[in-house]
Amino acid sequence: MSTQITIYTDYVCPYCLLAEHIVEEATQGLDVEIKWRPYELRPEPVPTLRGEDPYLPQVWNKSVYPMAERLGVPIKLPAISPQPRTDKAFEVFAMADEQGLGHAFSMRALKAFFQEEKDIGNPEVLADLGAEVGLEREAVLNVLANGTYRERHREALRHARDDMAITSVPTIVVGKQVFRGVPSPGELRRALDQAKTEADHNPHQPSPAVAGTTR
Repeated sequence: MSTQITIYTDYVCPYCLLAEHIVEEATQGLDVEIKWRPYELRPEPVPTLRGEDPYLPQVWNKSVYPMAERLGVPIKLPAISPQPRTDKAFEVFAMADEQGLGHAFSMRALKAFFQEEKDIGNPEVLADLGAEVGLEREAVLNVLANGTYRERHREALRHARDDMAITSVPTIVVGKQVFRGVPSPGELRRALDQAKTEADHNPHQPSPAVAGTTR
């Protein structure tokens, strides 16, 4: 039986890209099921961050860049300002998730923004990214135009906020343990081992996280 990891993410949070590197390292050789869940840090009508304001460069220089260098993850502060909203990207995620492509799309969106400076709020860009992971490009444009997954995304946000009390990302749930921020590989590995032990002793006990996408 695979052990479940649920990652609450926002595609404009650099720590979410860095955290996935930790997850990949900690899960080497393990039978795990990775699920992604959306959480918007700045939903409408909250203004998104601007690169020319002091806050972003300060945080990146003090924390993001040093952590990325330590982990060996290429990353840069995108020049796009203001930063895009991520509701449309998460609607595409919902579509991808239905087809077993949620993990692939989440990773593609994070890398597109933080390594290629692509505007992940632009439907045309999202359609390209969706096509790269196996979605039909025109189908992506259609679901965005029609709001096909809009209500599903809103329900996912409600679940994160109200049911799981998520207030920041990345938040990583492993069994009964919740990591708010980027854990070390050792911390995550120990949590996985503990979750597996508990699951082996209580095979019918449901996980606190809900369905998302499997890697």
